Amino acid sequence: MSPTPARLPRKQRRESLLDAARAVFVEVGYHAAAMDDIAARAGVTKPVLYQHFGSKRDLYLAVLDNGAEQFVEAVGRALKSTENNRDRVTATINAYLKFIDHDDEAYRLVFQSDLVNAPDVRERVQRVHEISAEMVSDVIAEDTGLSRAEALLLAYGLLGMAQTAGLRWLTSADMDRSAATALLSALAWRGISSFPMSHPPHQP
Repeated sequence: MSPTPARLPRKQRRESLLDAARAVFVEVGYHAAAMDDIAARAGVTKPVLYQHFGSKRDLYLAVLDNGAEQFVEAVGRALKSTENNRDRVTATINAYLKFIDHDDEAYRLVFQSDLVNAPDVRERVQRVHEISAEMVSDVIAEDTGLSRAEALLLAYGLLGMAQTAGLRWLTSADMDRSAATALLSALAWRGISSFPMSHPPHQP
């Protein structure tokens, strides 16, 4: 017998469907995922699912956009959490590790999508990297006086290191997140701190 969907506000229903879809896409990938399976996971009928999303591709892109938004917001919060640049580095790397270590595994869709070569997916993934690197480069350029191109290249280097090392950390499971954050932030800080500040803090 088909499940009988409970009546929920549209926004809440959409969030529930996105959660269910994310779980299925993470478990089996885009190609093996079926709308029937997603509807069953969400506890709704397939027609209800199609009322919110016109196709499996639309649903996948919505899940991807949701994960990308969470990640960009996390990086933004980390950068704004302190005026101390060393602490900023630590907070940003911790935001990366926390995102990839989250129970919903949204990072798999943002960083390891099996549709990464599809133009609509590739564009979204690239935009995530661009936005996060632009935010980091703004801080670097402001504090060092480096050119926009130089600051942006450094930002991509820092974030690329955090992503690659973070994924290695997640699969190795040989230290907790705080230890991994401390190790990676120490490495990143030794590099970025070698660029002198263009307006060092006033010394009394």
